Amino acid sequence: MESVNAVGRRKAAVARVIVKEGNGQITINKRALDVYFPSSILQYIVKQPLSTLDVVEKYDIKVNLNGGGYKGQAEALRLAIARALVKINPEDKHTLRVEGFMTRDPRVVERKKPGRPKARKRFQFSKR
Repeated sequence: MESVNAVGRRKAAVARVIVKEGNGQITINKRALDVYFPSSILQYIVKQPLSTLDVVEKYDIKVNLNGGGYKGQAEALRLAIARALVKINPEDKHTLRVEGFMTRDPRVVERKKPGRPKARKRFQFSKR
């Protein structure tokens, strides 16, 4: 099997993955998964598509992650892994879509508007 590339995004985070056959190692920015994401919840989020298809020990994944916070990065990585798995085996797409791993979450931070302190907040109104 050749290596498969995929990209996942969430908020301001971008995850680029290279998936190839191996023994289940996930390397993020040249660090191990448990070093980059010490939280077990975030590790679980990253591994969700792999565990859904029972291929946790089958592929080695190299990741280039940047932008956003740790939660956005974990979810961007989940999307990228799911997309790569579908490139490897298109029959898995339905299973991953039902679980919600194929959908790009479109929610991003709203831009700040001129004349306001934040996107929607207004300065205090004074009648006099």
